[in-house]
Amino acid sequence: EVQLVESGGGLVQPGGSLTLSCAASGFTFRLSPMTWVRRAPGKGIEWVSSISSGGGTVTYRDSVKGRFTISRDNVKNMLYLQMNSLKPEDTAVYYCAKGYDSSEKGQGTQVTVSS
Repeated sequence: EVQLVESGGGLVQPGGSLTLSCAASGFTFRLSPMTWVRRAPGKGIEWVSSISSGGGTVTYRDSVKGRFTISRDNVKNMLYLQMNSLKPEDTAVYYCAKGYDSSEKGQGTQVTVSS
C-alpha cells in the first residue's frame, strides 16, 4: 500500500520560507518520479513541481520557478520542497504524489502565507 505523509507546513509571513517533507513507503521510491501538487481555497488541484526517479530532471510551474526547489533522498525515501519568497497566493494544502499525477497522494500539509 502506497503511503505518503507530508509535514512542514505552517503559517509564514510573505517573503518567508518553509520546507515541506514527504515520507514515502509501500513502493519502490527510488524507481518512482514524484510530484508536489497543491489545492488553494476554493480551487482545484494544481501541479507545482515534479522530479524524476534519480533526481536529475526537475520541472516547476512558472509561478514558483526561482522560488521553490524540489529534491529527494532515495536512501531515506523522502521528498522535499524548499519554498522561499513565499507569497499569499502560495496559500494552499500541499500534497506529495507518486508519479507525475495526483492520483496517489498523501493527506497534505497546510501552508498559509499571511501577514
